[in-house]
Amino acid sequence: MKCVIIDDEPLAVDLLKDFVSKVDSLELISTFNNAIDAVSFINQNNVDLIFLDIQMPHFSGIEFLNTIEKKPLIIFTTAYSDYAVEGFNLGAVDYLVKPIPFHRFLKSVVRAQQIFNPTAIQSNPEIPVTTESEQDFMFVRAEYENVKINFSDILFIEGLKDYVKIYTTDNKFTLTLISLIKLENLLSNKGFSRVHRSYIINIKHVKSIQKNKVLISDKRIPISESYKNTFFERINL
Repeated sequence: MKCVIIDDEPLAVDLLKDFVSKVDSLELISTFNNAIDAVSFINQNNVDLIFLDIQMPHFSGIEFLNTIEKKPLIIFTTAYSDYAVEGFNLGAVDYLVKPIPFHRFLKSVVRAQQIFNPTAIQSNPEIPVTTESEQDFMFVRAEYENVKINFSDILFIEGLKDYVKIYTTDNKFTLTLISLIKLENLLSNKGFSRVHRSYIINIKHVKSIQKNKVLISDKRIPISESYKNTFFERINL
């Protein structure tokens, strides 16, 4: 895939260039430190994939997408999680929050490759065959370390504006800076369900369900009207 990097941070560009160089299926054809200069290039050249920052001076990544005529595959690379919903609504392949680890970058490339060329996974041995749906854990940043959390150990997740609390079976919780929508996208096919704008639950740990509440451990979690039908359908109620 022919790719382009658009980011106003030189260090971010250098990191992405290094990441791209490690993946044989990617060919970096240009980099830009602002979105304005990239518009004419994208419209006049064949570009398959763009690594795109969102918050840039004068012209954001969102504005850039609404300007270009050709629409390559997009992977957002940003320091802010606030735009995740808008990014996915614009059809982005993935949404990477800086600092970006290489394994997470590679996972995004796999997604893009599956869209661009569905047979690429079989033909490219460098791309891991373990899919996100097969992975049974995640790492989250908590204070000064990356903490491994097994999905099966999660009771429920509570959203607190920019942070979330991940409650686990050891009667502890991990506080981390991540959006609830990002966790919802990650966990929706792993037995979890959004039941409220502030809560995601692990269905296997549900003890009982009332009309508007679900009991997990000793916590009664509200079920909002906007999520009730989807949740009840999922558990065949």
